Amino acid sequence: MSQIHTRQMGRLVASGTLDKLDSTIEMLAQLRALHLVDYDGEDGDLSMGAPRDSAEQLSRDVNKLRNAAGMVTAKTNAVKSIQDVRTSLSGNLYDEVETLVSTQERLDEVESNLKVLADEESILSMVAPLKLDIDLLSGYNHLTCFIGTVRDVQAVEVPNGGLMFTGNVGKKAVVGVFVLNEDASAAQSSLEGAGFSPTPVPEYDGSIDMRIDEIDSEKTQLLSEQESLNNSLESWAESNADSLHSGLELLERDQELATAPVRIATTEHAFIVDGWVEMDRSDEVMTALSSVCTVVDIEPFKIEPGGGGHGHADHHHHQEMPPIAYPDRTASKPMELLTDAVGRPGYGRIDPTLFMFITYPIFFGLMLGDMAYGLVTLGLGAMVMRRAGNNELMHLGGKFLVYIGIATVIFGYIYGEFAGFEFLPHGHCDVEGIIGVAQCEAAVLPDGSHGHYHWKDPKFGTEHDQYLPGWVSWMTVLYPNGGEVHWVLDGPFGLTLAYPFHRVSDAAHGGNLEHLILLTIYLGLAHVFIGLAVGFRDIWLYGNGHGDQGFVCAAFEKGSWMLILIGGFLAAYAFLSIPAYEEKWMNPDPAYLDLMDTVMMVGVAKFGVGLCMLMWTLYRYHGVPFPINIGLAGIEAIGMLPTVLSYVRLFAVGVVGVKIAETGNNMLYGSLDFSSPLFPFILIGWFAVQLFAWGLGVFSPNIHAVRLHFVEWMRQFYDSSGEAFKPFGFKARRVEVE
Repeated sequence: MSQIHTRQMGRLVASGTLDKLDSTIEMLAQLRALHLVDYDGEDGDLSMGAPRDSAEQLSRDVNKLRNAAGMVTAKTNAVKSIQDVRTSLSGNLYDEVETLVSTQERLDEVESNLKVLADEESILSMVAPLKLDIDLLSGYNHLTCFIGTVRDVQAVEVPNGGLMFTGNVGKKAVVGVFVLNEDASAAQSSLEGAGFSPTPVPEYDGSIDMRIDEIDSEKTQLLSEQESLNNSLESWAESNADSLHSGLELLERDQELATAPVRIATTEHAFIVDGWVEMDRSDEVMTALSSVCTVVDIEPFKIEPGGGGHGHADHHHHQEMPPIAYPDRTASKPMELLTDAVGRPGYGRIDPTLFMFITYPIFFGLMLGDMAYGLVTLGLGAMVMRRAGNNELMHLGGKFLVYIGIATVIFGYIYGEFAGFEFLPHGHCDVEGIIGVAQCEAAVLPDGSHGHYHWKDPKFGTEHDQYLPGWVSWMTVLYPNGGEVHWVLDGPFGLTLAYPFHRVSDAAHGGNLEHLILLTIYLGLAHVFIGLAVGFRDIWLYGNGHGDQGFVCAAFEKGSWMLILIGGFLAAYAFLSIPAYEEKWMNPDPAYLDLMDTVMMVGVAKFGVGLCMLMWTLYRYHGVPFPINIGLAGIEAIGMLPTVLSYVRLFAVGVVGVKIAETGNNMLYGSLDFSSPLFPFILIGWFAVQLFAWGLGVFSPNIHAVRLHFVEWMRQFYDSSGEAFKPFGFKARRVEVE
């Protein structure tokens, strides 16, 4: 099946005698091919099946092992045989779990006691400068005691007959104020004015020093016990953690089998299984179930055009849609993480996963585009994959990082960037080209540690010295002619591609910044148009979500936006090109100006037709009355402009990242005095800036690439109403499937 379509589904209904229900459930679990539709109990002639007798005990056992499994981590990812795991469960595993739980509970108690003692010690250290026994700080019948810290001791006024003791702990002033009960309000008011913060005093009969000594003794004993308990837990995990996690997985399987009958409709003598299957496995499922079921029927699902919509009229009905199963994928499978983040596509709709497999790395690479950061990202992805074990989600995440890392390396090569350095000379180097010849020479500084390029562009008459560290400048050997190369390809509509593509500097300095801005706009135009084309196909075949379907509906729903997009582009291009052309040439070609006038008129006409179609669309298919839809259509049409311009972030985010890295490079290489005593600190600062630039380069481009796909692109066509296909059964993680 095509990689842009989800799997074709069919509805399965199977029935048999009640004594075969358990066998049928076990067969379905082995097949892992049926998405069960739970019986809702609405049919009075049918009832829900009863769980097996073992279900209650299994539930208790699963909860016990699940609680214990949260305390320790498995040491390996090895898959064990069912016989070995059942032997472990029937042995002393439950006794070992009791030992684990009791050890962990005691460890929690010890750690709690240590925290209580640490808090008490902190309080006693705070009041120790008062040089009073603990029992003297509270417990009086006729006196009120205030113990705590103040901002300004001099601001405290003690009523007549009261006592105040003071001390200091660091920069804090500690006070102990003792007054008669009838003077308590006045003392409290004075203390509050001085910024009083009370300190709770523990109960103890003796001096503070004595209590601190006791605390130290208790902490020593508890720390020793804590170390012993941690060692016991580590030893327990080494011996039993794998058996615990494997046993839990097997018991969860048994529990699912034991409780599965409640999802199936039954009578006194028969059962009925209802669910969805993938049609390419229908023969396999039918053959397997025929051995335990009396009747097995699988009907291929056929979507009713417009039937999946919710409509505005009562005669529109909602067709029950099957769950969504992705096709078998290898390379593009990590991109399913992005699709699932939005929601699976509606049945029959285009699956955007394969599109994002192509466009997402391109967008990310355009933004980050640095070979050093790409290699780091690629290495991180490889490390995640290596440590993923049997965790499929972690494996896919690592593979995703590898993809965007490769794209970053490729665009870093095109840009000629490494760790924020542009290590290829700007302009042309001894090569006849579009804009002339530039002389370029590589040199080495006297200390032999740095190289630089000195180049002059004859068109602009500018000269530049570009300094590079030796560990970067050698990369010019990876390019044709030792890096002294500059190829330019002039495309349609003013689009210019170059190699190398210097994205940071503007044209006046031999860069391609303006070209990159234009390229991102054109990418946005193409990307949005593809989304509209996909939406056109989906509405034509399956409807618009309001019960309407067909070519005419698609033409108005999406064709109107296509005309607005293309017409607006042509009009804008012609409008901007005419003054630019007249400014560039003293004697402009009248034929060219006539052509641009024609292009502008064609663009305006297309935009106008699209706008009129959009007005009718809002009225006919969305129920927006006249004249509201006239104004609304104009507002929505103008909204296409920021949608396309949003893709300019592909250039802006990358330029910001380069400038951050460049800041660190200038900080380190601004001075060539490596003998300076500050050089180690400068080097650490450079590493910190590079690490920050890489971290920002991984997160920020991902955020913007996600936005461009989820918001700007997918809203043109995407229906995220699909339910994930979840086959009943078990996927072996730690225990082999029976």
